[in-house]
Amino acid sequence: MLRVRGKTMSHKHNNNPFKKDAEPEVCNIEQHENKGNEESTSKEVEKNAESNKLQEEYDKLNQQYIRLAADFDNYRKRQEQERENLLKYGAENALKKMTEILDNFERGEKALEQVEDCQKVKDSFNLLHKQVIETLQKLGLEEIEAEGKEFDPNFHEAVMQTPTGEHPENTIINVMQKGYKMGDKVLRPSLVNVATAE
Repeated sequence: MLRVRGKTMSHKHNNNPFKKDAEPEVCNIEQHENKGNEESTSKEVEKNAESNKLQEEYDKLNQQYIRLAADFDNYRKRQEQERENLLKYGAENALKKMTEILDNFERGEKALEQVEDCQKVKDSFNLLHKQVIETLQKLGLEEIEAEGKEFDPNFHEAVMQTPTGEHPENTIINVMQKGYKMGDKVLRPSLVNVATAE
């Protein structure tokens, strides 16, 4: 035993905190800190998992919205195209019937060429014919060019073939009946006589 200023100290009971008997308390603190870190990490993992789940749900809903928007846009375009077709081709049957009237006008015009004392009748007829043509053109009617052109089965129908050396082969040398179209749609083809090789 040692005596220090009236006190007796024993080697067996040393209260020095730096000795080995104080180390278990330090270990308990470290374990508590590690446990806290593990709980914090676990919470972060849960938050990340929840965040990823929400992101997946958002992406799924966003893809559904994009598909619905695309479907609606396609539907709108189809509706617009159908309306345009109705406006463009709605008068198709009327125009077909008007082509028959044009035929009658042209037949009458040829008959009037032999009448010499009816100039006023001729002028009236020509004026009326011109007005009908202009009205039909405003509706979209177009005459198919044929005479002197190369035969095209998309626009012409050959009702005669004439062997000749005066015209190149497959050239239309005579129009039997005029053809008409509206835009890209053929209302009726031109009935034509086509040149063939002799």
